[in-house]
Amino acid sequence: MKITDKLLKAHSNDYSFAQTNGIQHLNLNDQTDQTDQNDQNDQNKNSKESSSSSSSIFSSLIEKSDLYQNNNHYNHTTFSFEFFPPKTSQGVQNLYDRIDRMYNLNPLFIDITWNAGGKVSKLTNQIVNVTQSILGLETCMHLTCTNMSIDLIDNALLNAYSSGCQNILALRGDPPINDNNNNSDSSAFDNGKFKYAKDLIKYIRSKYGDYFCIGVAGYPEGHPEESDSAVLLSYLKQKIDAGGDFIITQMFYDVDNFLNWCNVLKNDWKISVPIIPGIMPISTYSSFIRRATWSHINIPDSFLSVLKPFKDDDAKIKELGAELITEMCRTLIDSNLVNHLHFYTMNLESSTISILEKLNLLNNFVINNSDNNENDDYFPWRKSLNPSRSTESIRPIFWQNKKFNYFIRTKNWDEFPNGRWGNSNSPAFGEIDLFNGSLLRHSSNKILKLWDRPTSLNNLIQLFIDYLNGKLSMLPWCDSPINSLEISDYLNNLIDLNFKGILTVNSQPKINGVKSTSKIHGWGPRNGFIYKKQYLEFFLPKTHLNKLINKIQTCNDILNNNNSNYNISGKNNNNKNDDYNILSFFAVDNLGTFYSNLKDLSKANAVTWGIFPNCEVIQPTIVEKVSFLAWKDEAYKLTEEWLLIYKNQNSQIDINKNENEKIYEDNLKSQKVLRNLIDNYVLVNIVDNDYVGNEKIFSLFDDFNCLEE
Repeated sequence: MKITDKLLKAHSNDYSFAQTNGIQHLNLNDQTDQTDQNDQNDQNKNSKESSSSSSSIFSSLIEKSDLYQNNNHYNHTTFSFEFFPPKTSQGVQNLYDRIDRMYNLNPLFIDITWNAGGKVSKLTNQIVNVTQSILGLETCMHLTCTNMSIDLIDNALLNAYSSGCQNILALRGDPPINDNNNNSDSSAFDNGKFKYAKDLIKYIRSKYGDYFCIGVAGYPEGHPEESDSAVLLSYLKQKIDAGGDFIITQMFYDVDNFLNWCNVLKNDWKISVPIIPGIMPISTYSSFIRRATWSHINIPDSFLSVLKPFKDDDAKIKELGAELITEMCRTLIDSNLVNHLHFYTMNLESSTISILEKLNLLNNFVINNSDNNENDDYFPWRKSLNPSRSTESIRPIFWQNKKFNYFIRTKNWDEFPNGRWGNSNSPAFGEIDLFNGSLLRHSSNKILKLWDRPTSLNNLIQLFIDYLNGKLSMLPWCDSPINSLEISDYLNNLIDLNFKGILTVNSQPKINGVKSTSKIHGWGPRNGFIYKKQYLEFFLPKTHLNKLINKIQTCNDILNNNNSNYNISGKNNNNKNDDYNILSFFAVDNLGTFYSNLKDLSKANAVTWGIFPNCEVIQPTIVEKVSFLAWKDEAYKLTEEWLLIYKNQNSQIDINKNENEKIYEDNLKSQKVLRNLIDNYVLVNIVDNDYVGNEKIFSLFDDFNCLEE
C-alpha cells in the first residue's frame, strides 16, 4: 500500500491532518543493541540525502499517561522507522530478527537506505524483498540516481515492483560527476544521465506511472551546497511538481525552525503533501555532536546545556537524550502540523523504544486498534505483501516459528493454497523443495554464543527450557522468541515435558470462540470468532514411541467407547472411525519411518479457523502429511548443521595447546548429544480434535520419564 494511503487510513478521523496535508500484543524480550553495535558506523560514509537510520521493538505495554489520555493528537500519531544495510552477513540476519520483533509494534512503514553501486545496493533490494515478502511490513526503498547507470536503476525499480514495494524515497545522492549545469530543466534521463532527484522522479513516473508513491527529502535547516533558502525551497517544489507525494526531512533539533519551515512550505510555496519529520534519538554525546556537525544542523542551547555536563556518561546521555527528544516530539505533535514521526536510530533499538514509551504511542496505537475493533493481522501467521502470494490463505503449522525457511521453500510455487489446502498430490502442493544452502540463518560464532556447547542431554534440555522461559530468543527449530502470552496457561506443562526428556518445538492452545480482536489470540476482521485445536510437536526417544501410541489409542478408545486395536507397524486396520479419533498423531524418524492413526493420509486437518461476518470459514493453519515429512527433513537437517559447527571447529583446533583441550572435548560431547537426537528420536505431533473438552495431550505423559533408560 502507498504511504500516503496508509497515512490517510490511519488518520481518517483526524480532520486537522487531512486539511493540513491536503490528502483526500505482545510482551517481547527486549534485545540489547550490542549485536549490531559495529554496524552503526557503516552509515557515516553515506550521502547526506540517504543518511540516518532507525529501528524499534514492541516492549511491554505501559500504563496510559493521564496527561495525554484525552489528547486526540496523541491518539492518532503514527510512526515509522529507517534501517540501513549492514556490511556483514551476520549483521543482516540480526537486522532481520530486529525487524521481525519490531513488526509487533505496528509501524506504519519502514524504509531501507540505499548505497550506490556494488554489493550494498543489491543488498538494499534483498532486504526490501525480505521485509515485504517474508516479514509483511510495508517498506519504502531509498533510491539514489547520480553516478549510477540506468540499468542499475531499472533493476532496482523492477525488483521493488516485483516484491510488492509501492514506495520509493527518490534521492539525488552524491553530487554528479563533472556537473556544469546548475539544476537544468532538461530531461536528464533522456541521455542516460541523472543529475537531480527530480530527474529520477520523472523517470519513475515515465516508467511506472502512479504505481509508486514517491517521497522526497526536505532540509529544514538548509543544505551545505545551497546557502539561499529560497533557491533550496524552489528545488523542493520542483521535486513535488515532478511527482513527489510526501516529504521526509533531514534530522533536526530546532523545533521552532522546523515548524516555521513547514508554514513557509504550505503558505508561501503552496506545498500541501504530507511532511514527515525525521527524528534522530540521542545515544551518546560524541555521536550526537558528530551527526549534527556532519549534517550541518543547529543544536539549541537547551540541548547542550543539559547534555554537555554528562558528555562522558553514556547511560546518562541516553536517559537525558530520550527526555529531550520526547519533549521535542510533543511540541511537534501539539503544533497540529505533525501526525507522524519517522525515527532514525542507526539500526539500534533502546533509545527509540524509550521515546515511544514516554510519548505513550505504543499503548495508544494498540488501544486505538482495539477501540475500532480492527486487527491488522488478517491471518494468524505473517501475511506476505509480495503480489505473487496475494491469494495465499493457508499454511502448515510446522513452520509457525520458521517463516524465513517456509518462504524460501515455497518461493517458486506457481500457485498457493487459497480457501482449502487442496489435493496434496497436485504439482503445487507436492514435494517442497529443499534448500541448496544452510538452513541455520546465523553464523557459527552467533550460534556458539546463543547455545554454547550442550555436552549432555541435560544441557540440551536446559536450552529448550530457557527458550520457553524467554531466556533464549531462538532455537534451531524456532527463529522467533516464544510467545509468552499465548503459552502462559500451559507453560508449566511444556517445561515439565522437557524435564522428562521430551523436547518440545511447537505448540498451540485450544481456543473456543475467542473474539477476533483479542490481543493474544485474535486475528482477522472485526466481529469474528477464533477457534483452535490443541497442538503439540516434540522430539521423543524412539524407545518410548510404542508407549505413547498405546496411550493415545487407549484415550481414543475411552472417548469413542470403541475397543478397536491399532497395529504398531503403522498399518491401519479397517476401522471406519480411524479418521475420526479425538487424538490424531504423526510420528516419523530421521530415516522416514512413519506412523499415524489416520486412515486417509491425503487429507488436511484444519487446526485453526475463524468465523467472520459475510464470508466463508477461514482455516489458515493445517496439519498435513506431505508437508510434515518435508518439515521432518528440515528439522533433522537443522540438527545436523548444528552438530557440524562443533565438528568443523574441532578440525581447526590445535589440541596440543592446553587452552584448546577442553573446547575440543566439549565439542566431541556436543556432537554425541546431537547425533543421539538425530538417530534415536522421532519427531511427533499430536492434535486434540476436541477443542471444547478437557485437556488430554499433556495427561498422556503423566507417567513418562525418558531420562530413565
